[in-house]
Amino acid sequence: MSIVGKFDASLINIAFAARPLRTMIGLALLAAPVATLAQTPAPNPDCTLIVPNAPRTAAGLATPYQLVATDPANGACHEADTNQSAFVQAAILDPETGRISIYSPLVIDKGSKPAAAPVVPKLPDYAVVALWFGYNGNNLTLQAAGDELEDNKCVQGLAQFAYCNAPAFFGATHKAIHHGLLHVPPLGFGKDGQPCPSVRSFAVADQDQSDNLPTTYLITPNGLLAQNTAQNMAKLPGAKVLGNPSDNRLTNVFLAPALGCKSWEAPDLANPGHKVPALALNELQARAHQLPTHALIPAGDPFVLNPTFTGKPDLAKLNAYRRGVDQPVVDDLGDASTTRYCRHVREIATDKLQLDQHLFRAFRSPFPNVANSLFTFMAQRFVGTYEMLNCQALLNQPDPVTLIMDANGVVIDAMIQ
Repeated sequence: MSIVGKFDASLINIAFAARPLRTMIGLALLAAPVATLAQTPAPNPDCTLIVPNAPRTAAGLATPYQLVATDPANGACHEADTNQSAFVQAAILDPETGRISIYSPLVIDKGSKPAAAPVVPKLPDYAVVALWFGYNGNNLTLQAAGDELEDNKCVQGLAQFAYCNAPAFFGATHKAIHHGLLHVPPLGFGKDGQPCPSVRSFAVADQDQSDNLPTTYLITPNGLLAQNTAQNMAKLPGAKVLGNPSDNRLTNVFLAPALGCKSWEAPDLANPGHKVPALALNELQARAHQLPTHALIPAGDPFVLNPTFTGKPDLAKLNAYRRGVDQPVVDDLGDASTTRYCRHVREIATDKLQLDQHLFRAFRSPFPNVANSLFTFMAQRFVGTYEMLNCQALLNQPDPVTLIMDANGVVIDAMIQ
């Protein structure tokens, strides 16, 4: 599992912090006294989502998912704990009109109640509905409350990521596009004169690209959850937004506005009059308009390694992941070469980071306690990607990015060779 490049202001990247970084550290850090901190048990990183009966129907979408520990012996799981929060997002296609809408089913702790009842969406006739799941911990497991997961074409075992009925949804959208019912908007151009980045740009992709969701929920001061809607925000004073750190959210909420780009959004069925970004929209737009070279899930992605065989790439898991995000499957692992992926990351991501650093330095950091600007955040994210994919060994080239940290370990600058 990896959280490098995932972000919520309250999250610390444990996997990233556990690895040595290529850094220049200020003298203040070397002189700083060492404090002994009381050790607290780490949150249980492996949680289970109980999937409601008929999850792709209107009633099922409006039934909260329940979060529980996969193994209670390892500790409890709580949605309000940002190290354990799980998220769900649905995309709905009307095959007769080609219109796409979005709905985010709510997640609550098992045995609890939502702060506000979820909105029951109105679905079009013959709607094609798919679900995607994101998670802030290590491994998320889906458990059926009623229907068998197979009946809803659910695929899991991909660490933080899972989905239900995604290939059918993408297949139906491709037909709608072919028949002129669905128009995928262009990516547009940014302030730098370059095409706006998609989730399949090597300027965006990290070691586990296309994972997790831009979904957000509201969390009340007493720890109850609600859908993030204008109505709930008005009637739940003190509620804060809970988000899923993800490549999708990074693209939609940080990179796009920093570059003067606009994300593709669709109507939110839980929040009338509002539109939201979505994993499904990002992948459709990337497939339609991303210029070569395309970033596609590599064989070395931590999510597709087989733990039974000492972390070796697993072709079946690789293709299962790719099907869930509308990417082409491959016949062998060589077609998803991690070495080739590393080469493109090294060449394209560093060029883009240098080109846009003036824009990124002026934009807020997703993790102010990790990096002080979007530029330094993207730089540390690059370093983590290069290390976690073992790019230095694969390319026989050192990491071209050097991080500069302050006395608190916050990345405050970076040098790119």
